[in-house]
Amino acid sequence: MADALQIEREGSLLIVRFTRPEIRNPLSIAVIRQLCEAIDEVENDEHVAAVIFTGTDGVFASGADLREIAEVTPATVREFAIRGQALMSKIAALPQTTVAAINGYCFGGALDLALACDRRIASPNAQFAHPGAGLGIITGWGGTQRLPRLVGRGNAMEMFFTAEAIWAERAVAIGLIDEIAADPLARAREFVRDR
Repeated sequence: MADALQIEREGSLLIVRFTRPEIRNPLSIAVIRQLCEAIDEVENDEHVAAVIFTGTDGVFASGADLREIAEVTPATVREFAIRGQALMSKIAALPQTTVAAINGYCFGGALDLALACDRRIASPNAQFAHPGAGLGIITGWGGTQRLPRLVGRGNAMEMFFTAEAIWAERAVAIGLIDEIAADPLARAREFVRDR
């Protein structure tokens, strides 16, 4: 979906913006494909120093598209999981600094994407959740590995098992995010330019 993702160059920064807030910016198969292509292009670009991921209108992203999840079968579930895992691995392996500038809801696979980044900066109204338990699923995109490493096993289990959202203030307290900023994108720009 061409209008679901906007990629902009700002000097040595690449800004990746999710642009479907009316449906909470899902990481659909098409969006994942676009993200993988963009990351493949920038990986060896010495003119790009940092990649910043952000959302629009109070929504960072909501993770996998639930309509696509509903169509997953036992025969296709592995391919679905590997597609998301591959994206998160690509982000984690980028030589450039990666920052998630989280401007609102950051749920499911979007949280996995933020966890794959080097730094996470969130607005005060940002919320974080792995809602899979409430849907009878669990993330297959690397969050079960990255989240406990970052926040500890107890906090991660609480997030996975309750499926409840936590606010930015709690997220920073447990180490899920690095800082809170009124304008996370502006702060992310400042952070990467100061490096």
